Amino acid sequence: MILLTRKAEFSAAHYYWNDSWTAEENERIFGRCANRNGHGHNYTLEVTVAGDVDPVTGFVVDLKLLKDILEREVVGVYDHRHLNLEIAEFAKLIPTTENIAVAIWRRLDGKIPGARLHRVRVYEMADLFADFYGEF
Repeated sequence: MILLTRKAEFSAAHYYWNDSWTAEENERIFGRCANRNGHGHNYTLEVTVAGDVDPVTGFVVDLKLLKDILEREVVGVYDHRHLNLEIAEFAKLIPTTENIAVAIWRRLDGKIPGARLHRVRVYEMADLFADFYGEF
């Protein structure tokens, strides 16, 4: 089995807010990130797939195909969007880095021919990242 990773980037805005809390609780827990106007980040996404090398093509998965899938399923959907206001999965889910990683996993799982999803890693603010390995 070989692991293959492809990187992509996107920019998006978001805010942190729990509707079951008061405004004061949201501000105490989330600080400036609770501002309902939102703020933006440049995100780096790394998607790792696992599989066997095809003896004919030499690929686990064609990197151009993987790039196209990432563009269609993630970058084209999230880039330059306000996650809370424009992306369905974040209508009720706080778009933390962790939840973004899980949402991307769900968007990609089962959509990469010839390989299985192994890891989704999302970076924001240069050094903060969340990894998601798992199954649902």
